[in-house]
Amino acid sequence: MARVVAHLGRPETPQETADRKAEASARYRSSKTFRNLIAALLATVGVVLVVIAAVPRGEPVPQPQPDVRALAAELEADRGRPVLAPALDEGWRVNQAGTEGVGGTEAWTMVYVRSGEPGFLRVAQGFDTGEAWVAQVLDGTRSTETTEIDGITWNVYRPSNPSGTGNIDYALATPAGPDYVLVYGDASPDTAALAAASVTSQIEQLREVP
Repeated sequence: MARVVAHLGRPETPQETADRKAEASARYRSSKTFRNLIAALLATVGVVLVVIAAVPRGEPVPQPQPDVRALAAELEADRGRPVLAPALDEGWRVNQAGTEGVGGTEAWTMVYVRSGEPGFLRVAQGFDTGEAWVAQVLDGTRSTETTEIDGITWNVYRPSNPSGTGNIDYALATPAGPDYVLVYGDASPDTAALAAASVTSQIEQLREVP
């Protein structure tokens, strides 16, 4: 016997029965899909939380320092002349070492920081260049005085606008045979002097290069 539909006041037709069942089935599938979606989202959140919990905490592992001596030895073999390798104690860390170009001059440059002190210090050897290279690096700053460190006379530079020179507010420079050596950064003058003293013997060797 056909089902009597209240709002129709008569038995529903076979087509109406089929439509009603199809609509009910669609509602069921839609509800099930929504529940499955919620379950999938909860599972994803759970996996993310597990991954986050598994990540080790603590200080990041420090990156290994460049091997300045090994890199300098390679450059020496290529250039046929001494290449700077500062002899600094364990209180210093080198963050970067490599060749770079400034104003058409290739320079072997090392970036140091000293433990317990703010700021950075670059030690650079400009190949086959002169004081004009120093002016390019220091945005035209002129030397205001000289200082003697381990028997080497260095020109002293004090840029008046550090923001225009990459935060450089103090520099030392001296000729070294065919090259020029520049120690510069925003570390203290005393720290710069220590770095300059660490390359005294190599500057003397360079000055003997014909």
